[in-house]
Amino acid sequence: MIVAGIMSGTSADGIDVALVRMFGRGLRARMELLAHKGFAYPAPVRRAVLATMNAPSISVAEIARLNFLLAELYAEAVAETEKHASTKCELVGCHGQTIFHQGTPAPFLGRKLAVTWQIGEGSVLAARLGRPVVCDFRPADMAAGGLGAPLVPYLDFLLYRHPRRGRIVQNIGGIGNLTAIPAGAKPEQVRAFDTGPGNMVIDALASHLFGKRLDCNGDFAARGNVVEPAIAELLRAPYFRRKGPKTAGREQFGGDYARRLLALCRRASKYDVLATATALTARSIAIAARQTMAKHKYRDFFVSGGGTRNATLMRMLSEELAPIGLTPETTDVHGLASEAKEAAAFALLAYQTWHHTPSSIPSATGAARPAILGKICYA
Repeated sequence: MIVAGIMSGTSADGIDVALVRMFGRGLRARMELLAHKGFAYPAPVRRAVLATMNAPSISVAEIARLNFLLAELYAEAVAETEKHASTKCELVGCHGQTIFHQGTPAPFLGRKLAVTWQIGEGSVLAARLGRPVVCDFRPADMAAGGLGAPLVPYLDFLLYRHPRRGRIVQNIGGIGNLTAIPAGAKPEQVRAFDTGPGNMVIDALASHLFGKRLDCNGDFAARGNVVEPAIAELLRAPYFRRKGPKTAGREQFGGDYARRLLALCRRASKYDVLATATALTARSIAIAARQTMAKHKYRDFFVSGGGTRNATLMRMLSEELAPIGLTPETTDVHGLASEAKEAAAFALLAYQTWHHTPSSIPSATGAARPAILGKICYA
C-alpha cells in the first residue's frame, strides 16, 4: 500500500510530504520511501499560524477558517508530491498543525483535563484528494492517560532497533525529541521524550534580529560567541532535569522564552545571541543523552529534522556529545532522508490505524495502554 504522510511542525515553516510504500503488519511492518517534498507556507499563512499558536485570545472564526485553509494547502502539497513521483497514494496520514498542546492535566471548570488541538480539516483533505485520510492522532493516546507525544518513536523502533547496538534517535524540529532504543529492545523498553527547544528559539531570534525565517546553515551563529551566563541560567529550568515521559512545545519554548534569552544576553551582539540560542539546543540535547546513557549503553546517535541543515548546530552537538562517546550521524546515511522522517512516521501510523493496529508506545507517552491512533475521514 502506498501512503502519503503529511507533517507541519511547531516551527510553522511549512508542510513536509512523504510518499512511502508499506509492507507487512504491526511490528513487522516495513517501508520504502518513494518521494518527499517540502513546501513553505506562504508568508501570510505562516503569520496566521504563529498568531494562533498558544494565543491568549483569538477569534473562533479565524481558527475555523485556518482549519479549512490548511487542508486545502495539504491537498495541494500531496498532489504536487504525487506528480513529482509519478505515483498515487491510497491512504493519507496527516498530523495537522498543532495550535495548542497541554499533555499534563490542568484545572478547567471543575475538572482536570489534558488537551490538544491540531488543525487541517481531514474531511476537506479527503474530499480534495479522493482518498481516505487518517488525522487527529494525539487524542487517543491522551484518552488512555498519555501525554499525546511523542508519537514518532514507533517509527524509530521499527526502523532502528538492533539486536546488539543500543541506539538514540534525535529529531531536531521546532522542538527536539529523543528516542532511546536499547540493544535487543522490546517496545515497552523504548524511552522517548522532548529534549527542549530545537529550531524554534533559533528561528524566532533569526526573525527578530535579522528579518530571516531561519539562520540558514547556522551562518549567523557561526560568527558569534556563546553567552555562557545566559545558557547557565536557562538550563537551570526544572524541565531539563525532569525524567521522561515529558513533552514540550511553543507553550514552553515560544516567543516569551526567546525574549527571555534575548534579555539574558544583554548587550551581546546579534551574532552572539544566535550562537547562544544554538548552543542551548545542542546542550539540552546532550543533557538528555547523558541522562539516557546512565541507564543503558548506546553506541549510535542518529539525527533527523530541519536542524540537520544547520552546520553550526551540528558542530556544537558533536562537541557536546564527544565526551560521552557519541557521534551524531544523520538518518540519511541509514536509509531514510532526515527531512522526510516525521512525515513518513505519520504515513506509518495511518497505515497501522487503517489495519486496526495500535501504534503508540506507552513507555514513551506515559499512557496506560497502547492505542489505535487517529480518526478516519472517507472521501
